[in-house]
Amino acid sequence: MDREELRAVQQPLKERYREDPGAALVTLRADARLDEEAISCSVQTGRALVEAGLHPATGGTGALACSGDMLLQALVACAGVTLRSVAASLEIAVSGRVRAEGELDVRGTLGVDREAPVGFRAIRLVFDLEHDADEERLATLLRLTERYCVVYQTLAGGVPVEVSYATR
Repeated sequence: MDREELRAVQQPLKERYREDPGAALVTLRADARLDEEAISCSVQTGRALVEAGLHPATGGTGALACSGDMLLQALVACAGVTLRSVAASLEIAVSGRVRAEGELDVRGTLGVDREAPVGFRAIRLVFDLEHDADEERLATLLRLTERYCVVYQTLAGGVPVEVSYATR
C-alpha cells in the first residue's frame, strides 16, 4: 500500500473521528477457553486458534505457545505494521525485521522467591531495517512508529488493569 492508498482508506475515518470522537472508541477483546485436561488454554485470535501453555522453564513441554512469547509477538507485529504505515505516509522505502526480546526470572512466577519479580524485567525492541531515508527521516520514522504503536505505548506507559471474576 502506498501513501495515497493509505490516505484514501484512512482519511474518511479520521474525518469521522474528528466529528464524532466517541466513534473512535473501540473495545478489543480476547477470549480463552481453559482446557479441562491439561494446564493450557485455547485462545481465539480471529485468524486461528492458538493453544497456550506453560513455558519449558516453568514445566511446559514447549509444544504450546507461551504467553510471554505471545506478548512479544504482539509487540513486533504492532511495531512492524505501524512502521510500515508510517513509512508509507512518509514515502520511505523500508524492509527488514523487527525483533523483541526480554528476560524473565521465572522464580517469581513459580513462587520460588518472593523478591523475584513476576513478569519481564525489561523488553528490547530492535528494528533491523533496509531503507532509503537519510538519518533525519529515519529518526522521524522511528519516533512516529514509537508514538503510534498501540502495544508499545501500552507496555511503555502501563495501564490500569481491572480484574473481576464470576463463578458458575
